[in-house]
Amino acid sequence: MRWSSVFDNEEKLISANEFRVNEGIRVPEVRLIGPDGGNVGVVPIRQALQIARDAELDLVEVSPNATPPVCRVMDFGKFIYERAKKEREARKSQTKIEVKEIRLRPKTNEAHRDFKVDDARRWLNQGHKVRVTVKFRGREMDYPEIALEDLKEIAHALSDVAVIEAPPQMEGRTMLVVLAPGKGGAKKKEKGEAEAEA
Repeated sequence: MRWSSVFDNEEKLISANEFRVNEGIRVPEVRLIGPDGGNVGVVPIRQALQIARDAELDLVEVSPNATPPVCRVMDFGKFIYERAKKEREARKSQTKIEVKEIRLRPKTNEAHRDFKVDDARRWLNQGHKVRVTVKFRGREMDYPEIALEDLKEIAHALSDVAVIEAPPQMEGRTMLVVLAPGKGGAKKKEKGEAEAEA
């Protein structure tokens, strides 16, 4: 394999957040978009740089893979700032779903289980998913129906705010079920509390 071909490929692959600016653009001619946003056409690179200097702006290669590459006359600092601002806004609008977990044993008493169910209800109302696991030790593995019954009771107790996303299943020495927030379950509860207060 020739080294020159490796370097040629590296030059072609430009990441989306790297832009060639002004003298960094190494092509003989470019398709130019002027400072007012109008299409100037295909011009030699020297002429494009002169147009950018006359407007006291930067020449930025916005589409390097086009033939010829598309360049725009703009304020590069302002462009980078606005791009970063849009990315921050996009990250803020993304919803991050956390998976919370409650752990039980086949011998967990009912009062303790109710505390865990209350925690799961709170998490589901906040929009998180909940994984309910029952861990077996020793001979408890011989009686998986006890854990299955517990998981069914928990799922039934939370059926007003949750739906079963993954049915009960065995993974090694644990049996688990995944619950997801129900559609409108939290809203219905809030409406019910508002009506009870009124």
